[in-house]
Amino acid sequence: MQPKRSMIIGSIPKLSAKWATIVMPFILSCLMSGIISLINMLRNLGWIDGFITLWFHNWMISWVFAFPIVLILLPMVRKLTSKLVDIP
Repeated sequence: MQPKRSMIIGSIPKLSAKWATIVMPFILSCLMSGIISLINMLRNLGWIDGFITLWFHNWMISWVFAFPIVLILLPMVRKLTSKLVDIP
């Protein structure tokens, strides 16, 4: 008998732990590129007609670049962090 898998929602199973190295940068790049593009657009354009559509378009372009950049830089950032912080 197989152990019961944890579920995300309903009958969708959680991913295995090995996926954390992709899922975390995916979520982080999404949030960071979205927030930064929102702030930059508000500062440069203000709240204009069609803002949400324009912002979403620009966010998706930013995210296409942000996700691979985070994947590439994260190992270097972890290494630098370990030089600065006493991690057990």
